Amino acid sequence: MENIKKLKLDNTEKLFAEAKSLIPGGVLGIRRPYNFVKGEFPIFFEEGKGSHVIDVDGNEYIDYLCAYGPIIIGNREEEIDNAVIRQIQDKGFCFSLTQKYQNELAKKMNEHIPCAQMSLFVTTGSDATTCAIRLARSYTGKIKILRCGYHGWHDWCVEVKGGVPEKLYEDVQGFPYNDLSALETMLKENKNETAAVIITPLGHPLADDITEPEKGYLEGVKELAGKYGALLIFDEIRTGFRVSMGGAQKYYGVTPDMAVFGKAMANGYPIGAVTGKAEIMKEGEKNVFISSTFFPNSLSYVAALKTIEILERDNILSKIWEKGEWFIQQVNSLCKKYKTGAKISGIPPMMFITFHKDREGIYKNKRTDFYTQLIRRGIFLQPFHHGYICARHSQEDLLKTVRAIEDSFKYLIDKYGEV
Repeated sequence: MENIKKLKLDNTEKLFAEAKSLIPGGVLGIRRPYNFVKGEFPIFFEEGKGSHVIDVDGNEYIDYLCAYGPIIIGNREEEIDNAVIRQIQDKGFCFSLTQKYQNELAKKMNEHIPCAQMSLFVTTGSDATTCAIRLARSYTGKIKILRCGYHGWHDWCVEVKGGVPEKLYEDVQGFPYNDLSALETMLKENKNETAAVIITPLGHPLADDITEPEKGYLEGVKELAGKYGALLIFDEIRTGFRVSMGGAQKYYGVTPDMAVFGKAMANGYPIGAVTGKAEIMKEGEKNVFISSTFFPNSLSYVAALKTIEILERDNILSKIWEKGEWFIQQVNSLCKKYKTGAKISGIPPMMFITFHKDREGIYKNKRTDFYTQLIRRGIFLQPFHHGYICARHSQEDLLKTVRAIEDSFKYLIDKYGEV
């Protein structure tokens, strides 16, 4: 199989060289080049429309990373953007007092999300998870937190501990997904001290397979949390308004005490939400201070309301599931046909192509080569993070992607042979 020519990335490299003298690392966090394939992936995008993005060198890609999850419909959705523009031009959005849109959005949360009785809105997912933890500690009068999943970059949960004193996270412990006995052991060890168990209901660890809950697992987590007097919080930042309108809690039929949402609910506009039982949420009236200059800004509320309207009206999530089911079936067939060690995990709206690990670590080279071949073929998927299907992914997009995956598998067979 011919090795596709490397993309021209002169402008992206020039901008990155400049950025490193202006911004720590040039770009922040997970967007840094070492999280992709250095020298092969762009570092700066110029524009996007629908399911496609274009980098600063003019290379066009079918985008499956979807801004790490917020793009549920597509880039530059006119109906959503026009609603925001009208708000800017006709009403304004940044005031000393709150506009009515917070009430309208809270009603929508109550309508769709099983655990929702009251909600509050913030700007990011990290804001939301941190706020939920603060509410839980205030409501229960307890300190310990048991966690499973990625919950943001704030002090209590950030994985990289530089600059964070140990005393700020010493009462937070992680537990493995799909392991009820491990969770119960930790709850026993922290008996009468655990304020909350926070978990991503769908397992999506960084750089590893997406894992669905085993039968009875989420029910078991809920039962154990209740047994030991802890609140159950679902981190639905990625699954909310994507797995279903009511999130993974509705899809899997397990209702937590609280949940956090974000990303897809506003199709790219910055928003996070905490929702749950009224008696818990009311801790935010007096006992817990939650405030920011920008939390009440209404542009993201307007965008969220319009996004939810479109999701409802056009049955978007059912269409995404249909596309994703077809895509996963096709890739599964290719994984079986071309024995490279590749596999696809996940559910139709969220999927991840990884490689079986071997002692020699050859899977790492295969992963690098595979994602290099994909990006050269105009497919934007990330080697260490799962991808998403959005509404604007067309059948043509999916077919082109499946062909690119097949060609990339052929390249791996030629280079490494079959497993």
